[in-house]
Amino acid sequence: MTTRTALLRAFAAAFAEKGLEAPEREARALLRASLGLSDLDLVTRGEQPVTEEDTARLRALADRRAAGEPLARLTGRREFWSLDFTLAPETLVPRPETETLVEAALALYPDRHAPLRILDLGTGSGALLAALLSEYPAAFGIGVDLSLGAARQARENLAALGFAARSRVLVGHWAQALAGGFDLVVSNPPYIPSTDIPALERDVRDHDPRLALDGGSQGLDAYRALSLALPGLLVAGGYAVLELGIGQERDVAALLAAAGLPADGPARCDLAGIARAIVARKP
Repeated sequence: MTTRTALLRAFAAAFAEKGLEAPEREARALLRASLGLSDLDLVTRGEQPVTEEDTARLRALADRRAAGEPLARLTGRREFWSLDFTLAPETLVPRPETETLVEAALALYPDRHAPLRILDLGTGSGALLAALLSEYPAAFGIGVDLSLGAARQARENLAALGFAARSRVLVGHWAQALAGGFDLVVSNPPYIPSTDIPALERDVRDHDPRLALDGGSQGLDAYRALSLALPGLLVAGGYAVLELGIGQERDVAALLAAAGLPADGPARCDLAGIARAIVARKP
């Protein structure tokens, strides 16, 4: 019977051979997530044996990770804004840079007890909407996604986090079924140019849903649709916060300005210094 430490070393070596970045960290994350362990468990109880059943299961997961499948896809879970989300094949894996949108929204509405009406377009796992509802206990939010599978998962995540009474999730194409009246609209739309998708890292290219990635020939199709919809969705003085791809700030700002929604200053940058969240305000 093998031990936790032996599996950790074996997986780290396999990941290094496949060229994964930080292979030991990846191996530790796999063991933690799959066995429900902490880092302390791995350090102080590394010699504890692992059952043959768990060893076989872990080796199968390690093979999939070495082949490029993201850990979040293997475990079916991902943390975002300190909240735990279940993933579906139809949802993106929530990423840390998207938390920049939450930070931007919190700065726009510092009163955490404001009874905001929030809309999340392209809600996916519901991560953005849930994060905002966790910060604004008097808010009500609606999530919309074109994918039935994503909408179903978002609804389940919101319910699991205790937000079922303060949220609704709809299946639809952007805002076609909505009448407006929102104080805040957020969106992490598909923004990768179609021709760039084959060159993406394999964990994104091969495992994230193309519907949530492909932004058309220039990566701007979703922003064009959003720019047309936002004026009718926002109340006067309301804000839209949209995630940006690298180098898209100028083009998206121009689309929003043409729709009567001037950008509220420069886009907010993520921790890597990339312009990530553009804010626009309805006069």
